[in-house]
Amino acid sequence: MAFWMGVASAQHARGGRDGGFAQLGHGKHIAVKSLRKGDWIVYYSPREGMGEGEVVQAFTTIGRVSSDAPYRAEQAMNFNPYRVDVDYLKDARPAPIKPLLDRLRLTRDQGAHWGMVLRGPKHRLDEEDMRLIAEAMGVLVEFESFQD
Repeated sequence: MAFWMGVASAQHARGGRDGGFAQLGHGKHIAVKSLRKGDWIVYYSPREGMGEGEVVQAFTTIGRVSSDAPYRAEQAMNFNPYRVDVDYLKDARPAPIKPLLDRLRLTRDQGAHWGMVLRGPKHRLDEEDMRLIAEAMGVLVEFESFQD
């Protein structure tokens, strides 16, 4: 089991949660091909919309990959992104990242440059970071109940 963080607008993260899927890197296969059934994914959302809207800077959705392999979805004409199915924890609430910056291994010791380590479509997290995020999102008990 692996732990991943996707980076997407809050609007896109909620769309994935509501649709039961994860899509990374604008639907590129390379961005989702390493996600396996049983892996966890949490989304960090810098803004409400894609490159626009209110600043969010929070973890917005969290769930567990449930499909065996990435698949192509029909979304729009000439746009068939790769996705994986995800069982999201519906009771998760957004968790601002700033109170966690010094506690997360991902951002610890980055100082004012913490945002630089969050660039890109996804990042692998260690279990300790995922546990801290799940706790901040109010779903630690649910998260722990799914651990193998």
